Amino acid sequence: MKEHRQPIVCVGGANVDKKLYAKNEIAIKTSNPVSSSTSVGGVARNIAENLGRLGEDVVLLTARGDDADWLEIKKSTEPYVDLSYVFEVTGASTGSYTAVLDPDGDLSCAYADMDIFDSLTMERLKENTDVMKNAKCIIADLNCPAEAVHFLKSFASEHDIPFLLIPVSSPKMGRLPPTLEGVEWLIVNIDESETSLGMNIDDEEAWGASVERWLEKGVQQVIVTGGKDGVMAGKMGEVHHFPSLEAAVTDVTGAGDSFCGAVIHSWLSGGTFEHVIQAGLVNARKTIMSKTTVREDLTETKLKKDREEFFNGTIS
Repeated sequence: MKEHRQPIVCVGGANVDKKLYAKNEIAIKTSNPVSSSTSVGGVARNIAENLGRLGEDVVLLTARGDDADWLEIKKSTEPYVDLSYVFEVTGASTGSYTAVLDPDGDLSCAYADMDIFDSLTMERLKENTDVMKNAKCIIADLNCPAEAVHFLKSFASEHDIPFLLIPVSSPKMGRLPPTLEGVEWLIVNIDESETSLGMNIDDEEAWGASVERWLEKGVQQVIVTGGKDGVMAGKMGEVHHFPSLEAAVTDVTGAGDSFCGAVIHSWLSGGTFEHVIQAGLVNARKTIMSKTTVREDLTETKLKKDREEFFNGTIS
């Protein structure tokens, strides 16, 4: 490791995304005609690639199998992300995620084979404290087991490192630490918030209240995303709604991760709270207009230009 290096460390999922595009309205319990594509994904990996393309020094800490899926992930990710801390699990398959998209490009259902990430144990993470103790920040997704998430939060707090949590699905919200004191950012969606907070979010008032409840749990800054309805974001004492940006949807896969990557990069670059959210919204918009999980034209200069053009009224 380079002397004085301060990488962003992303811990969590790296998998192959298999996408099935329904040609007609999806019918249950019968065959549906589709077209298909395969790309690399995983919440931590997607965020890591977004950050790498934005010029950040990024380390991905994840588990892999010894198979063709991992070779595909490595080929796509290695130009932007340091993979030297990834470890192999003997006899296990690299993670996979299969998404079924309706004719409008929206997610109908998905199937996740993520058992390999149970290997991201506290013991494994302790073997990599050399890179984590110098991190600019640590980002964890909830593919990590609960004990690993708890360890990362405690480790980050002990070493005064910003800690960011990105859930991956409602069923995994039980992996959140019992207290969120010391979490710098939580970026979560409405469904995940309803599951964890035990509340219905069916209007803007409840949406804003969910942000306040997350803040009461100790998180410094919270974003509750709402898809086409935009995001509700807050820090202690203030909560704001940011509408989504109009876009022709090609594929929504990866939009949330691209939002997270741009938010984190803008925040680390010293952007205002408003500019941070705007960067995320613009990157998500550009991503859903593309066929790739991470937009291939993404650079720091391009993101800055996109944000300035859109929010100055010139849409591109």
